[in-house]
This record gives sequence, C-alpha cells and structure tokens, in this order.
Amino acid sequence: MSADIVLTEDTLRYISLFEQITKANAIDCMETEEKLVFVVEKGQGNIAVGKKGDHVIRLKDKTGKNIQVVEYSEDPEQFVKNVFHIYGPQKVVIEQRGNITHATITVDPKLKGRAIGKAGKNLRIARDIVNRHHEIQSLSVE
Repeated sequence: MSADIVLTEDTLRYISLFEQITKANAIDCMETEEKLVFVVEKGQGNIAVGKKGDHVIRLKDKTGKNIQVVEYSEDPEQFVKNVFHIYGPQKVVIEQRGNITHATITVDPKLKGRAIGKAGKNLRIARDIVNRHHEIQSLSVE
C-alpha cells in the first residue's frame, strides 16, 4: 500500500501559494529541509513550471526553498520517470524483491551522482514522493 499523504498547515499554505502563482492544480506537496516537491495533475507540468521556469523561480524567491515539480501519472513506471525528469531517465524496471516493490531507474550517466545526491539525499526524497503515490518502497539509480 502506498504511504498516506499527510498535508500539514504549512504544506497546505505552500499548495495555495503554488496554485496562485502557477495556475496549476497541485495534488501533493512534500516539504524537505531545502526543497519543496509539488505533484501536479497529469498534463500540467509545463504550466506549473512556467515559461523559462519563471513560476519555479518566483516560488523559490517566496519560500526560500528549491522547487521540484513532478507531473502525476497513474502508471508507476511513468511516475518514476517524471520524478527523475531532470536527470534524463532512460528506463525504469519495477520488480518484487520479497515483500518489497523495487524500482531501478537508469539515468544519463553524467547525471547519476546528482540523481542520487549527497549521502543519497535526492534518492531518499524521490523514494518518499514515489511511495506516497504508488506501491514502490525502494528505488535505485544506475
């Protein structure tokens, strides 16, 4: 079962600000120390980012946090690709490992380190956002 989505007062405020600035519908917002991850309805990724990223830049200026926009997909494979969009995802393999569903994503080799992040931070954030929407408990990048 995917993780329950719990929206705090802060994340609800971020969603409200996000929707005012972008005119896109956010269906989820996950806050980390330095980043806000917004999941938007299918087909609204470009609307949310804005021309030349201007919506994301305005949101970063207002919140003081980096902004990541992920377009929702009912297809788990596509959703994982969308989460790793900026790292040039090439393929996703989803498999059962015991009682855990695991996704292995292949990204542009030059961007693999950034996809994983310092001490695996980006990978953990990606796993958490994927797990909130799909039955995938672990991720790895190759």
